[in-house]
Amino acid sequence: MGEQNYFSAIYGHQAAIELLIQAVELQRLAPAYLFHGPAGIGKALVARCWVEMQLCAQLTHPEQVAANQQKIRQGNHPDLLWIAPTYTHQGKMLSASEAAAAGIKKKAPPQIRIDQIRQITQFLSQPPLTADRAIVVIEQAETMAEGAANALLKTLEEPGAATLILLTDHMALLLPTLISRCQRIPFRRLSGADLAKILMGLERSDILQDEILVALAQGSPGRSIELGEDLAAIDSEIKAALLQPITNIAAALGWAKLIDKEVDSFSQLALLEYLQFHYWQQRQDAQVVEAIETSRRQLLSYVQPRLVWECLLLTMVNEKNG
Repeated sequence: MGEQNYFSAIYGHQAAIELLIQAVELQRLAPAYLFHGPAGIGKALVARCWVEMQLCAQLTHPEQVAANQQKIRQGNHPDLLWIAPTYTHQGKMLSASEAAAAGIKKKAPPQIRIDQIRQITQFLSQPPLTADRAIVVIEQAETMAEGAANALLKTLEEPGAATLILLTDHMALLLPTLISRCQRIPFRRLSGADLAKILMGLERSDILQDEILVALAQGSPGRSIELGEDLAAIDSEIKAALLQPITNIAAALGWAKLIDKEVDSFSQLALLEYLQFHYWQQRQDAQVVEAIETSRRQLLSYVQPRLVWECLLLTMVNEKNG
């Protein structure tokens, strides 16, 4: 099956895709690959397409290929194990989406846990059932604690008839010994044209019409959509008011109270990022930009949001009157 059948939905990343296709066609698959690059640019999508290519390589009938692809996409192919960071709740591991669906809120981010690495070891202890090789994909590999990473190292020493694919947004957070055991595949930010094609295909022309959102995305479709959704949850009156310097103390305190009451924490962070770019690009206001950055760090450190916004907006009042 050709490249167009598996990677036709991908924009950009041609150098990476060509390397991956050649590895399959020449039967020169390494035991482990490390897909590294910025968040939201399509590493997981390329991994899924490549998994389909590998697990369908020996199939000759289109019906068999379609059935195999459906199993892969539904997460029930017997020779594929896809691992994502999890939370622990009442003795169970939950993915971020499962935790959100259950209404479980966690302060710490999800992690790849040692029990998940043991799951990989058990999975690879059995020979593949339908394909030549079993495949394991690990999303956000940088979230592995040291114990989990060391356990994975032992698996990489003797993976058997398997290929492991590690995806990371922050390669520097991985153990150097883990990186050294993988063939590295770099992923770059998408061009403006490719970003536009993806967003148009997803019917997100609203993002393309916002110059600040496009600039903040920096070639990352996932980032642009995430920011766009977080900002869309904010009342347009709040956004419009904050794009102008606050003129008096009463207004500053009023807006701070409203933001604390009406805007969730993720949208507050997105709003700060949006405002920071606006005040630098449109007004070259270094003092406000620095105050916004301080506010962002405070929210990430769980400082009370209303206090954070009061300090920021009062700073904007003082800067305006100064």
